Amino acid sequence: MEKFHFEKVSIERKDDVIEYMQEHQACGSNINGDGGFDEVLEGKTYEECLNRSLLMEDDEYAKSKNRCPAVTYLLIRENDNRLIGMINIRHNLNETMLRFGGHIGYGVRPSERRKGYNKINLYLGLIKAYNEFGLDKVMLDCDVNNLGSDKTIKALGGVLERCELDPSDSTLTNVYWIDTLDSTEKYKSVYEKYIDSSKNMIKKR
Repeated sequence: MEKFHFEKVSIERKDDVIEYMQEHQACGSNINGDGGFDEVLEGKTYEECLNRSLLMEDDEYAKSKNRCPAVTYLLIRENDNRLIGMINIRHNLNETMLRFGGHIGYGVRPSERRKGYNKINLYLGLIKAYNEFGLDKVMLDCDVNNLGSDKTIKALGGVLERCELDPSDSTLTNVYWIDTLDSTEKYKSVYEKYIDSSKNMIKKR
């Protein structure tokens, strides 16, 4: 059975992350949950993106940039050590991100979609959100036409709060909330078998 774990973004994963971004570009696919690493496609160096990502973990630094503190993780499939997806977990949200954007952005590389991996990605993200960031509930949103993301959120217990036009991109957007503890307990039997808990840096509250 396939096993997965999270890793923090690092210099050791430079080539993997760049190749992940390039695959999205080649497929003409949007990149989600990357924490700004997509800027390597626009001329920034990986080292610049990594340094900014690490700085964004600090509350004061993030606030100085009018952003929310956030941590970016890589979803790694253990049998081939492949970078499958990315997830960005934000906490201490400002009013803008509480309206649209939310606590979690996530994605899976185009060649690995439709295999259920994004559900594993989000399940691990909910564990992190609860145990490491103290988030009892998280808000996520998605374009109403993004059926894959919509199904993923619902599969992990997402409750629709509203459907509104996001003024930042004029996109009709579904806004969901997930109870982190309830979800991770309820779906434990479904997803825990895919997770190597010894490598997931999961702290218990």
